[in-house]
Amino acid sequence: QVQLAESGGGLVQTGGSLGLSCGTSINIFEFNDVGWYRQVPGNERELVATINVGGRTDYGESVKGRFTISRDGAANTIYLRMDDLKPEDTAVYYCRARILRSYYWGQGTQVTVSS
Repeated sequence: QVQLAESGGGLVQTGGSLGLSCGTSINIFEFNDVGWYRQVPGNERELVATINVGGRTDYGESVKGRFTISRDGAANTIYLRMDDLKPEDTAVYYCRARILRSYYWGQGTQVTVSS
C-alpha cells in the first residue's frame, strides 16, 4: 500500500526559508513522478513542483527561482526547499505521487508566512 507522509511545515517570516519532506512507503523510483501541491481554502490545489523518474523537474510559475525540489532514493524521501517565502505562499502543502493513472496524496502540512 502506498503511503506518503509530509513533515516540516510551520510558521516563518517573509523572506525566510523552510524545508518540507515527504517520506514514501515504497521505492520512489516506482513512481512516474512525485511532487508538491498546495491549497488555500476556497481555491483548487495548485502545482508547486514535481520531479519525474528521470529527474526532470517542473515548477509552478509563482515559485520558480525560489523553491527547489529534490529526492533521496536511499531514504525514499522527496524534499522541497523554499526560500524567499512570501505571505502568498501560505497554504497547506501536499505531497503527491503518481503511478500511471493512480494518484496518491499525503495528509498535508501547513506553511504560514507572516508579513
